[in-house]
Order: sequence, then C-alpha cells, then structure tokens
Amino acid sequence: MKVAIVGGTGDFGLALARRLVEAGDEVVIGSRDPARAEEKGREVGARGDRNEACVGGADLVVLATNADGALATAAALADAVAETPLLSVASELRFTPQGSLPGSDPRSLAERTQELVRAPVAAGLHSLAAGKLARGRPDEDVFVCGDDADAKALALELAAKLVAGRALDAGSLANARALEGMTAVIVNLNKRYKGHAGLRATGLRGE
Repeated sequence: MKVAIVGGTGDFGLALARRLVEAGDEVVIGSRDPARAEEKGREVGARGDRNEACVGGADLVVLATNADGALATAAALADAVAETPLLSVASELRFTPQGSLPGSDPRSLAERTQELVRAPVAAGLHSLAAGKLARGRPDEDVFVCGDDADAKALALELAAKLVAGRALDAGSLANARALEGMTAVIVNLNKRYKGHAGLRATGLRGE
C-alpha cells in the first residue's frame, strides 16, 4: 500500500510512518515545509514532500495534523486528495480543571472533514498513543469506522499493521464521535493512574 501521511512530521505521524515502513508499505510524509518533511522522512525510511505533493498517487491519505489544524488542512487539500480515501485520526479535546473533555461540537472531526472533501472519509486510531506506537506495535486493539466500505477496508488494513491486537470495524462514520471522545477518557485515565492506557474489546467471536 502507498500511504501519504499529511502532517507526518509530528510525533504521531512519524511513529505511524515508522511502523508502516517496517510493514513494507511505501510511505510519504507531508508537511507545509518540504525540507522538514524530507529530513524527518529519512529518519524513518520514508520520503518527504509538501502536503499537496505527497498525496499524489497514494492509496490512502492519513490526516495526521493536530486537531486544531485538521479541518483547515483538509479543506486546503481537497482538490489534491480528490477521490483518494482519507483516514482522520485526530481528536478534538478541551482541557479543563476537571480534566480532559471531548470537543464542544457534537459532530466529530471526521464528520466535519467529510463535509469539506469529496474523498470518502474513515476515522480511527484514536486510542493509539504516539509514544507507544514509536516503540513498537502495542498489545491492544484499534478501532476504525466509516460509511464507505472500500475506504474503511483500507483503513482497517493499515490499522492491523500497527498493533499486536486486532483492527476492529466500529461501524459508521457517526461512531467517530465516540472514538474521538475515547481519547479524552484515555488522557484522564493516564493522568489519574499514572499509566499508558490502551483498549481491548472482549467477548467477540473468534477470541
């Protein structure tokens, strides 16, 4: 698979690129700064380029920018991405004295991204921490949702390469609201219990 990681010079994007290169995929990481993309790409065995250029010829585009830049980046790249399936991985969080909360908009970032692009959008990987992913394949499950069957299948194929557990189909794109919100839960757990929480689904057929 050829994967373009937009915003690939951040911690999560680089960890993702490292695991996919290890799995044998062709990976291009993108940045607004092509020189930085090339430099960081060399660190993980991937190519680097401008965001607009890196998406060309990709089988799947991963939108790995920070949450506060995800929608603007998606809108700016809509024509370049065209019909190529897009995987949204960011979670919008609010940090309050009571702890981390989901974003104030009732729709997920993934749903709002779908309104900005022609490409079919899937969402997933929200429970994966960049630090754990950088060190290897975490022993946990990972969840993907989406309305387009082909886009979701590609996202699940990618997700399965990242964890020692399973890549699980979490249903329609509307369920990205729950997956993105789970990031806030994990952040709170890590802070409260001084840990590195991940997710496992139990009781599924085939276990």
